[in-house]
Amino acid sequence: MGFGPGGIDCEDVLADVYLYLDDESDDDVRGRIRAHLDGCAPCLRQFGLEQDVKSLVARSCGGDVAPDTLKSRIRGKLSDVVIEATHVEYRAD
Repeated sequence: MGFGPGGIDCEDVLADVYLYLDDESDDDVRGRIRAHLDGCAPCLRQFGLEQDVKSLVARSCGGDVAPDTLKSRIRGKLSDVVIEATHVEYRAD
């Protein structure tokens, strides 16, 4: 649990800002992020910048949406990479 407004730290809010903008976080996290943004002017400014960037990209890229199957495959690959990065092998010399 964070120590900022909404019980979440600025670092965590900014790390998940695109999930929030894309409505891809659960209701509890969305509520905590919203509460944080309501009480933290620096994060609200950064959120506004990210929102502007997202709008600009959407206008420039025609608003194409990736199919759910592609999103699912990418999430799976990202999970595999994280698991591989945390796997440590010890060898006796």
